[in-house]
Amino acid sequence: MQKEYKTILNHAVAEYEEKKSKFITTVKPVNSEEEAVEFINELKAKYWDATHNVYSYYICGNNTVQRFSDDGEPSGTAGMPVMEVIKRMGVQDLVVVVTRYFGGTLLGAAGLIRAYSKSASLGIEAANVIRRQLCVEMSIVVEYTLFGKVQNLLINNGYTIKGIEYTQDVEVTVFIPVGGEENFINLITEATNARAIVEPKEKVYITLDESGKLISQ
Repeated sequence: MQKEYKTILNHAVAEYEEKKSKFITTVKPVNSEEEAVEFINELKAKYWDATHNVYSYYICGNNTVQRFSDDGEPSGTAGMPVMEVIKRMGVQDLVVVVTRYFGGTLLGAAGLIRAYSKSASLGIEAANVIRRQLCVEMSIVVEYTLFGKVQNLLINNGYTIKGIEYTQDVEVTVFIPVGGEENFINLITEATNARAIVEPKEKVYITLDESGKLISQ
C-alpha cells in the first residue's frame, strides 16, 4: 500500500476554446481499468458527433495501468500530452477524456499539443486535486484534567483529530501517518506521565485538501 498519493476528488467538466475548436474535458476518479473504459465509452456515445474523443487514464493499484489514445489526431499530439499533464500534476486513479469539436482552423502539431495539455490541466484542476494519506487510527483515553494539555499538544504538532468522545474519561481518536506510531505513543506517554492509554486501531486512508485539511476518510 502506498503511504501517500495524489488523486482527484470529483467528477468534473471544463471547457476551452482555441481558434474556434471547442475542447470539453471530462475527468473522473476511477479505481480500475474497467471503470475507465466504461466511462470513455459513455462519453463517446454522448459526444458521438465530436471530431475526436481523446483519452488518457492512469491507475495505480497492485499493477500500474496507463493507456492513452489520440483518437484520430496526429500521433503524439493528443493522448500523450494529456498523460504528461497527469504525470506532471502527480495525480493517479483517474481518467481524462478531451472531446474536440473542430472549428475549421488547423492548429498544427504544436498547437494541438498546447490545446490538449491546457484542456487536461483545466479539467484536473476543476476536479480538485487531493492527497490520500495512509494512517493508523490511534485512540487516546485520558482523564478530563489532562485533556486540555493533550488537545493542545495534538493541535500544535499538526495531528489530524478524527473525533472526541466524552464519557467517564475523554477518548480522542487521531490519525497518525503510518510509520509515526511509536514516536506518537512516546510523545503522549511523556506528556501525560504515562497516565494516558494509547492504542492503535485500524489502518485507513484519509483525504486531505491541498492545505492539509481533512476532507474525509
